[in-house]
Amino acid sequence: MTTTDEAAGESASSVAAPTALTGESAAFVVLGALSFSHLLNDLVSSLVPAVYPLLKTSFGLNFAQIGLVTLCFQLTASLLQPAVGVFTDRRPMPYSLPVGMGFTLCGLLLLSHAPHFALVLLAVMLVGVGSAVFHPESSRIARAASGGRHGFAQSLFQMGGATGSSLGPLLAALIVMPRGQGSIALFALVALAAMVVLTGVCRWHKRARGKPRASVRAKAAAVVATPHRTRLALFILLLLVFSKYFYLSSLTSYYTFYLIDRFHVSVENAQIHLFVFLGAAALGTFFGGPIGDRYGRKAVIWGSIVGALPFTLMLPYANLFWTGILSAVIGLVLSSAFSAILVYATELVPGRVGTISGLFFGLAFGIGGLGAAVLGEVADLTSIDFVYRLCAYLPLVGLLTAFLPNLERPRTLRQG
Repeated sequence: MTTTDEAAGESASSVAAPTALTGESAAFVVLGALSFSHLLNDLVSSLVPAVYPLLKTSFGLNFAQIGLVTLCFQLTASLLQPAVGVFTDRRPMPYSLPVGMGFTLCGLLLLSHAPHFALVLLAVMLVGVGSAVFHPESSRIARAASGGRHGFAQSLFQMGGATGSSLGPLLAALIVMPRGQGSIALFALVALAAMVVLTGVCRWHKRARGKPRASVRAKAAAVVATPHRTRLALFILLLLVFSKYFYLSSLTSYYTFYLIDRFHVSVENAQIHLFVFLGAAALGTFFGGPIGDRYGRKAVIWGSIVGALPFTLMLPYANLFWTGILSAVIGLVLSSAFSAILVYATELVPGRVGTISGLFFGLAFGIGGLGAAVLGEVADLTSIDFVYRLCAYLPLVGLLTAFLPNLERPRTLRQG
């Protein structure tokens, strides 16, 4: 059987009404719509750290309070996402996507007019609820439309989110910083656009939704020999996600402050540096999935996390020019891991796409929030520069990849 035949077989097995998906072009349209929605969702989410300098000045916040803002946002998404994933595995609810985006819209409107710090925390929690609802169900739909190319589909979906995350700081620098807190309300239009796109995606999924055939489930489940092996692999993957996102939280939450403190650049200049870093992360997010489809997820995980170590070790000692270069390389290399990790995990636990997506997305959000809170306390006690020297060693956790089993699917072996 050829790769195309396999892809068609897996796609047909994932939907009960394959006529609803008329060829690869229709599937790509669905994936493109999901990726675009992910871009809009994460663009809005990335506004939270992007407007930290504005909030810090407006409300007189210290670094610990900045960390608390991120903690409230990230932990809201972290606590809810696994629960949403488990629930939607049992009872898929595609129309929950535009409803969840409605929470995001309300959070943005509240954040734009919040007069007190407590309302700022409530606003970012509403945005977190929107992200919690979005990721598990949209990941399920992306897999259903993948045509068997799960790594590519997940990477395309993830690239949308990473691109949105990179655009948030840029738009914050161009729109929010010059106009003030009230201009955040303009981004409610972004959430509204996402609701419209997601409603169309949900209509497609409602028509195409069905149960995977038992034979496909059995074939996927046979990849891993024992439950113990599966649990160990999942634990290692969670540790790898910890190392990746704890480090990334140091960049996304405090990179602008680091640049301003060490190199005395303007807020706008620091936001542009953050945009370059997040743009490189978007590219890395996309390439990780297709490379994993061809050469194996484990190889991508190795190269991504451990491969970032030399650059993270050099970053705290670089000048401004090389800081920009190194941070872009770190974003490119380190971000290629998540798509591979997520697809690897769904192959470990077949038939539980929502649960796995909710767990790993939720963990990513939670670690980002925890990392921001912890690193904010460390920065207050020491310095931002010390935070980056300390976090430089986190990619060493990637050495645990050696203990992951090889999950080479037949398609991957033939292509290699």
